[in-house]
Amino acid sequence: MEKFYMYVFDYGAPIGFKIAVRHPDWIQGIISQNGNVYQAGLGSKWATRQDFWDNPTEEKRNSYRSAFEPKTIIGQYKFGTRPKAVSPDGYMLDIAYTHGEGYAQRQLDLIYDYQNNIKDYPNFQKYLRDNQPKLLAVWGKNDPSFIYPGAEAFKQDDENVEVDLVDSGHFALETHAEVIAQLIKDFF
Repeated sequence: MEKFYMYVFDYGAPIGFKIAVRHPDWIQGIISQNGNVYQAGLGSKWATRQDFWDNPTEEKRNSYRSAFEPKTIIGQYKFGTRPKAVSPDGYMLDIAYTHGEGYAQRQLDLIYDYQNNIKDYPNFQKYLRDNQPKLLAVWGKNDPSFIYPGAEAFKQDDENVEVDLVDSGHFALETHAEVIAQLIKDFF
């Protein structure tokens, strides 16, 4: 296989880093956009999730159904951004997905399973220390879920890191696609 640059985001970051751990020779460089692999990058909502993981009940599981309500999804896109800066395209598509059969159960399973990604964070950090890939951590600095100290934390393990914080929320590409594209071009 030829080498490639990997762009990771959100829940996809642990998937990408699992690939990198298994095949470090494939990775030419990494762009991590709000793609966390550090405890320091977990916002306050993760404390509630930790309680759910430690003491799972059906009631706690069902409490996460509010994450699939249109108001919540729209908030995830707009939080931390300038007013009227986010097109409705992305969040309307995400809302449409919520109507699919089995959607809620799959998402609730992912919320519960995310604890296994956190358990893998030390493996991802070891990969960074051992391989020192060129890594651009570009983050919506107002993201309440994967907070920007997670971007800064990459510097602990990798000497080839650049961190750029943009004035946006979790979905930074919605408001800063051109800026992020230029950062990628400049860094790589």
